[in-house]
Amino acid sequence: MSFSKLVCPRVFYFVMLAAASTSGLAYAQEATKSEPIATDRPDFVESGQVVGRGRFQFETGLSFDRNKQDGVKVNGMNTPALFRLGVADTWELRLETDGFMRARTEAPGVLSTTQNGFGDLSLGTKWQMQDSDEATGRPAIAWLLHADLETGSSAFKGQGVRPSLRMVAEWELPGDVSVGIMPGIVLEKNAEGKRYNMGILAITASRPLAEGWRGFIELSGQQIQSKANGGNVTTFDTGVSHLISNDIQVDAWISKGLTKAAPSIAGGIGFAIRF
Repeated sequence: MSFSKLVCPRVFYFVMLAAASTSGLAYAQEATKSEPIATDRPDFVESGQVVGRGRFQFETGLSFDRNKQDGVKVNGMNTPALFRLGVADTWELRLETDGFMRARTEAPGVLSTTQNGFGDLSLGTKWQMQDSDEATGRPAIAWLLHADLETGSSAFKGQGVRPSLRMVAEWELPGDVSVGIMPGIVLEKNAEGKRYNMGILAITASRPLAEGWRGFIELSGQQIQSKANGGNVTTFDTGVSHLISNDIQVDAWISKGLTKAAPSIAGGIGFAIRF
C-alpha cells in the first residue's frame, strides 16, 4: 500500500475534527440539547434530519459480513465512519468511509488470501427540506448528494468519481413509531470503466422497546443493478439502538442477504456522539 493511500483517510478525519472544534464549538453553547441524537445508523435508510447549525456528529462502528458464491467463501470486516458538520439550520456537510477493511477469501484447492486496506472516501451534503408533523401526516424530507472518490486501497477502491442522489421521507406515527423510505440513484462505473445507473430503494420501521431503547426492521435494496454489473444486493435487516444520553447512542444490528450478490449474513455494533 502506498504512503498516500494510507495517510489520505487520516488527513480527512483530522480536517473534519478540526473544523468541528473551530466552527462547531462556536455555536455549541446556543444550540439546544433537548432533542435526542438522530443518527444515520444502524439501518441503511438515512434519517430525515440534519445535525443542526454548529453541531458536529461522529458515527462509527465495527461490521462483519460473510458470503459464499460458487464455492468461494469471503469473510469481510470494516470500520465505517461518518462525520457530520452542521453549517446551517437545514444543511450539513458529510464525510463518509468504510474505514479500515479486511477480506479473507477461501476457495477449494486454492490457498486462502487476506487483503487489508482502506475504503474510498465519500464527500457529500444533506439538506432537510421539511420537518415531520404527526398531526397532519407530513413526513420529514431530506436530500443527500454525495460523490464517492477513488481514494481507497487497490483491493477496495471503486472506479473514478461516483455521484449519487438520495431522498429520505420519514413519518412519525402514533406510539413513537417511525417509518422511513429512501429511493436513490448512483452513477456507477464498472471494472471496464463503463458508466451505468444503479438504483437504491429501502424501507425501514422503528419503534420503542423500552426506556431509551429502539428496535427496527428493514428491507433494503442497497444495489439495484444488472447481473453483468454485479447483480442486485437486497437484504433484510434488524437491530436495536440505545440512548446513553441525548448526545450518545450505541447500537447493534444483523442482516440476512436475500439475493445471491448480497452477503449471506452480516452484523455489527456502533457508536455515535454529538457535540
